[in-house]
Amino acid sequence: MNLGWYARRLASMSPAEMAGRARDELTRRHWRGRQVTDADADSTSTPVACPAFAARLPRDGDDVPEEARVRLKEAAEGLLGGRWPVLGRERDDMAPAPDWFLDPTTGRRASDRTYCFDIDYRDPAAVGDVKQVWEPSRHQYLTVLAAAYHLHGDERYAQAVATQLRSWWAANPFLSGIHWTSGVELGVRLLSWVWIRRLLDGWSGAGPLFEGNDTFLRQLRHHQEWLALLPSHGSSANNHLLAEMAGQFVASCAFPWFPESAAWRETAAATLRRELARQTFGCGLNRELATDYHGFVLEVGLAATLEGELAGHRLGAPAWDTLRRMIDALAAVVDVRLRPPRQGDGDNGDGLLLDGPGYDRWASLLATGAALFGPAAWWPTESGADARTGLWTRLANRPLPAGIRPARRPSLFPDAGMAILRDQDGRSDELWCRADHGPHGYLSIAAHAHADALAIELRVGGVDLLADPGTYCYGAEPIWRAWFRSTLAHNTLEVDGVDQSVAAGAHLWTRQARGELEQATGLDGGPVAEWRAAHYGYCRLRPPAVHHRSVRLDRRARQLVIEDRLETAGVHDCRLAFHLGPDVACTLEGGRAELEWPADSGRQSATLALPDGLAWRRLKGRTDPPAGWYSPGFGVRVPAVTLLGDGRIGDGQALVTVLQLDRGSTS
Repeated sequence: MNLGWYARRLASMSPAEMAGRARDELTRRHWRGRQVTDADADSTSTPVACPAFAARLPRDGDDVPEEARVRLKEAAEGLLGGRWPVLGRERDDMAPAPDWFLDPTTGRRASDRTYCFDIDYRDPAAVGDVKQVWEPSRHQYLTVLAAAYHLHGDERYAQAVATQLRSWWAANPFLSGIHWTSGVELGVRLLSWVWIRRLLDGWSGAGPLFEGNDTFLRQLRHHQEWLALLPSHGSSANNHLLAEMAGQFVASCAFPWFPESAAWRETAAATLRRELARQTFGCGLNRELATDYHGFVLEVGLAATLEGELAGHRLGAPAWDTLRRMIDALAAVVDVRLRPPRQGDGDNGDGLLLDGPGYDRWASLLATGAALFGPAAWWPTESGADARTGLWTRLANRPLPAGIRPARRPSLFPDAGMAILRDQDGRSDELWCRADHGPHGYLSIAAHAHADALAIELRVGGVDLLADPGTYCYGAEPIWRAWFRSTLAHNTLEVDGVDQSVAAGAHLWTRQARGELEQATGLDGGPVAEWRAAHYGYCRLRPPAVHHRSVRLDRRARQLVIEDRLETAGVHDCRLAFHLGPDVACTLEGGRAELEWPADSGRQSATLALPDGLAWRRLKGRTDPPAGWYSPGFGVRVPAVTLLGDGRIGDGQALVTVLQLDRGSTS
């Protein structure tokens, strides 16, 4: 037990949250006597006569594109052979069922019979990488198998799902093992179970596997009871709470078989209505300021709200309004390839997975939004073929509430502190730049934030040129966790060798840098777009310092100028980093970097004139200490060039960086 971490965590809580956590601890102590170590010995009562499953998928025609059908069939055949990607690792041990407690990256096996709340899931020595252990038990690869059955009618897929579920239920009796420790895992698992049952409808074994199966009914009751008594709250009430309540709401709508079902449903509905609004800025971006979690919240929110439509327990117009704003915000921030910013943490977590590997998550969400709300006139043209849109939108059997939509594509999101500078003509070599002047993160711990105030991302034709390196891992590799979310791992200025914000744990920040917009002009058109902002994270230094940055995009010249200054009474050490995308080749001579990368028309190039007064180095794939890396997805890192300038900077001194794009390309 890390007593220092617990002390810092307590310091982030309000008195009301402390009282709530004390109540939670009493529940955990009381439940110790209810732990089940053998699923066959579970004596929990189940409904005497369980009604038939009624939450069926309306059949409104053949609305899943052939490309998505083929992708699902290929995924299903791979799963029958045991193959499935899990957080950057291609596993081949998924059939007939995986070892539910094994982390294949470290070989460690988490406990399967220890009382769940005695397990420190934050300790890699005890559980390995807990994300690797938890991910298969979300059962989202089983929703893929079930979707393949639904579309192709191959009973091998349905039988494989049944084998896997029975294995999990037998291996995970109530309160035993790692899979009962985290509410978000239970919530996502319930979403999967509802959709597995729905997609297997028509298979003769579906009823005996679910409503006719006492083992499933006990698991269902235990999951819902757990979520009713131990939901996330206080400083932890972020996307976890929304996933927990989405699972609770969807399960109590689709499986309303217990005396408590109506109360569970109404409590979850009230929480969803409140938290969807609370966790979303007025501009539509998620308050965690971590793009992957914008997608995750959008997915669990849509899953819950659509389930309510089907069941006649509607979450109402305000919930739909929040989801519509989130969809519009996503459409506004994506680049020409429909890629959103790489801001904050990302763990590749899906709210509900109904497509095979290789589908485009963001295009899928935009397609769903277009089907539900209609695309705004300024939306980018979505492309790609997904299964989820066709399956999901069958549940919306009425016109959805109309709402106010932006009349033009937004470029400035003041409450979220994001600005997008771009060419506005939709060209294939679009220059797209995200600039960050927002809050550090959400709630007192800002769990998924990075120390990235005033950082920028720059893409040309959707290719990362100045890249946000990503996330890579959470708690399993502390050195890498610290680097990927550090100030030095972002395209911004580090002062005196410390991060702008102060971390006290893998998901805990005790001091948070505050950003402030100073000026934004020309974002929506014209020859020049300019953004200026400041952050106050370095006011804790001696002497205090305020970082000011401006970014100027000359659209006609295809030039980006970045200027950094410190407002301070003294002189400070500084390091200015520019992280290139993994596809960018770089030659550095003094303070001049020549860049080249593949483009649709051949190869494209640019020159980066770096600030005078700093000593510049080209780093790639360094491990001690880390530098020169890019994480394309959770659990994966690849070498990429980082340009790092070291020096000293005083009050008013300007560090000017000029990126000049070549107007042509070479084949």
